[in-house]
Amino acid sequence: MSAAPGPGADSDQQAFVLLTGMSGAGRSTAADVLEDRGWYVVDNLPPRMLVDLLELTVDGARQPQRVAAVVDVRSRNFTTELAAALRELRDRGWSPRTVFVDATDEALVRRFESVRRPHPLQGDGLLLDGIRRERRLLGDVRASADVVVDTTGYNVHQLTAKVDDLLSSSEDDRLRLAVLSFGFKYGIPLDADVVLDLRFLPNPYWDPELRPYTGRDEPVRDFVLGQPGAREYLAAAAEMMRFAVEGYLAEGRRNVTVALGCTGGKHRSVVAVEEFIRLLQPPDGVALTPFHRDLGRE
Repeated sequence: MSAAPGPGADSDQQAFVLLTGMSGAGRSTAADVLEDRGWYVVDNLPPRMLVDLLELTVDGARQPQRVAAVVDVRSRNFTTELAAALRELRDRGWSPRTVFVDATDEALVRRFESVRRPHPLQGDGLLLDGIRRERRLLGDVRASADVVVDTTGYNVHQLTAKVDDLLSSSEDDRLRLAVLSFGFKYGIPLDADVVLDLRFLPNPYWDPELRPYTGRDEPVRDFVLGQPGAREYLAAAAEMMRFAVEGYLAEGRRNVTVALGCTGGKHRSVVAVEEFIRLLQPPDGVALTPFHRDLGRE
């Protein structure tokens, strides 16, 4: 079959997604979201067939359908075949957007145990052996992915919203900046590029009148931002990120996650995310999206 030239990089990445990641981390859920949104999704595709898949979905105008290919380590020689396929795609003018779903080992163990299924690489060993073997095999793929999505603390609805946000951006958006609140006691997000710690501020949790509220409520917001150094810290963080954003744009980064954490992800970090977004004022072409990972867990 003759090679089909790809369109420009931005529309190309938006129209062709390579979905991969750890088994049990949510690949199937993410694929279902794309399919529900009208994407043509192929699951468990051998990497060597990626080029054939893309050529088959190019119409007469040489514009692709929105195509997502789910690839994983069930394919033999996964890493070498995937690297070769990606090189060939680039040679033909295509540059798929790689989305890698991940979760902590502990979360993956719980998920496999809850459905009473073995890990595909477990063999005669323990469940954790299979997870660690897969993590080693996917190390280079994860490092080169355009987006890493940590699903550790997500339910199905939160993962759906995350995938929607990642893949429904305007073509005018050169960078999507996710600003995420979280609780350290639930773990640092695996997909965070920048982590800021709000635990130096007094915790509203210890005030019986403020404990029932969240960082979205005015009493908690006034308490947090009224603490010495709170506004100054967030203003300095926003100024730092303005410099970083310029660098991300220059380097062609498409997705960046800034995570702001407190103890439980309910009070200080939620306030900080809203204030940080207000202060940042990024240039045109940067889309800001707030996420509150652990809000509602207490």
